[in-house]
Amino acid sequence: MSDNEWTKSSWKSFEARQQPAWPDEKAYNETLSELSELPPLVFAGESRTLREQLTEAAEGKAFVLQCGDCAEDFSRCKGPAIREIIKVILQMSVILAYAGEKRVIKIGRIAGQYAKPRSSDTELVNGMEILSYRGDIVNSPELTREARTPDPRRMLEGYFRAAATLNLTRAFTRGGFAALGRVRDWHSESLKTLPASQKYEQLAKQISKTINFMTAIGLDASNPSLNQVTLFTSHEALLLGYEEALTRRDSSTGEWYDCSAHMLWIGDRTRQVNGAHVEFLRGVRNPVGFKIGPSYEIDDIKKIILKLNPDNEPGRLTLITRFGAEKISTFLPSLIQEIEREGFSVVWSCDPMHGNTYQSDFEQKTRNFDDILDEIRNFFQIHRAEGTFPGGVHLELTGDNVTECTGGSRQLLDHHLQQNYQTNCDPRLNAEQSVELAFELAELLNP
Repeated sequence: MSDNEWTKSSWKSFEARQQPAWPDEKAYNETLSELSELPPLVFAGESRTLREQLTEAAEGKAFVLQCGDCAEDFSRCKGPAIREIIKVILQMSVILAYAGEKRVIKIGRIAGQYAKPRSSDTELVNGMEILSYRGDIVNSPELTREARTPDPRRMLEGYFRAAATLNLTRAFTRGGFAALGRVRDWHSESLKTLPASQKYEQLAKQISKTINFMTAIGLDASNPSLNQVTLFTSHEALLLGYEEALTRRDSSTGEWYDCSAHMLWIGDRTRQVNGAHVEFLRGVRNPVGFKIGPSYEIDDIKKIILKLNPDNEPGRLTLITRFGAEKISTFLPSLIQEIEREGFSVVWSCDPMHGNTYQSDFEQKTRNFDDILDEIRNFFQIHRAEGTFPGGVHLELTGDNVTECTGGSRQLLDHHLQQNYQTNCDPRLNAEQSVELAFELAELLNP
């Protein structure tokens, strides 16, 4: 691809959906100019490493655990909150790697998942029409016209909060906190009465015994592979002005990388073949993905794949399916068959969250743990029947003890959601539900 065919601003000639109506164009352009001068948040070499690892997932040799907040709140950019979500990711990954006997590629929805698409530009509140909340990087969730007015300076705040989150994440994953010898330290006291917690404790004992054995026979238990982990970052590349401002040319290869995250994806609402989001992401060299829901047209999917990955490079492209437990058996088999018939190299990932959302009796959006698990089980079963590899999962979760999804070991019901329902957007699995799900996933990985 030559620069004459693509530039980092060529997306502006295409329809860009889900973009805020910024009221002050001068402030918007000044903000983007300032962002373009700031240091990159991640490095091109890190994104290349992720692409190489995703090649293993496409071949069934590794499994992708992509998870984190639905929409990160600026107010949650605090040490304890970041630590808790990292703990859950570490717990889930060690469960999958040890019990599932497969390498786990860890990708967080973290340090940049600040923007959210909306089904409507406005909403009615007590008879007053106000703009929809589009994530902290755009406006505020408070129910006033002033709070909902898009403010471009929030993009600068999003950048600096992403930088702070990345800084602490690198410290946790590289500074000893992620050492396998501390596997018990990742577990919360509040979870220790649950069945999944007992499984986790047994797994921790087995890992400790293995490390002690290695030391006893003279192997180096201080090896970085036992004491450090790599956690890649990702978010939906929704605000194209922000993404363009953080796109830089790699000095070693001359290629363009979006340095806001290691991996970017396009949502189900913005994956138009001739849309601005596809145009933008086709030119950056990061690993990219796009969501596929029940409304897909197979010819459009094929055209998008050809645009995003014209050279059919392994590890470049992830297809993230989001059909729902009731619909996955209807839509996924034929999709797999068509992709296989074309010979496309992709990583298959399952988003079991968005297709299973429903409104509770108390008018709160929620998801049921059993529905989430059912979609994942069907995802594995269908891929194995088709002879393809179930390459990963894409989950919305938190390290906090929220009550946003029903079910799980505590058997949360609709009326329990009011106890600690915190999300400003979509419901997330809490820490205990996430660990429980990891053990179920491990059994699927190693049946």
